[in-house]
Amino acid sequence: MTDPDKAARLAALEAKIDAAKGAQTPRPPADEHYSGAQHAWRMVIELVSGLGIGFGIGYGLDSLFGTMPLFLVLFILLGFIAGIKTMMRSANEIQEKQLAEAAAHDDTAQSGDDEGA
Repeated sequence: MTDPDKAARLAALEAKIDAAKGAQTPRPPADEHYSGAQHAWRMVIELVSGLGIGFGIGYGLDSLFGTMPLFLVLFILLGFIAGIKTMMRSANEIQEKQLAEAAAHDDTAQSGDDEGA
């Protein structure tokens, strides 16, 4: 065997090894497909963060002005309302995305049926 033959065989072997390693590496999960639990946690976090921000602003204003429960209660309620509003917006966004995917899936299924006829 000559040197160029060995180099070509070695390059082919390295290519096969790289291809085998690439096939075995785990693929990261697709960002587009969230599970229901991930959506639920997102909504819980949005609600709790609204409450937390409202609590922080209310407590800060009450300690600044010396009116302890007034601004605290007011801003906790406003934070709760903002959290609910954000949750509803997220739910609508998820629903619209699922309806769009279902419509796209139905369109592709129908176009496949039309071509076969």
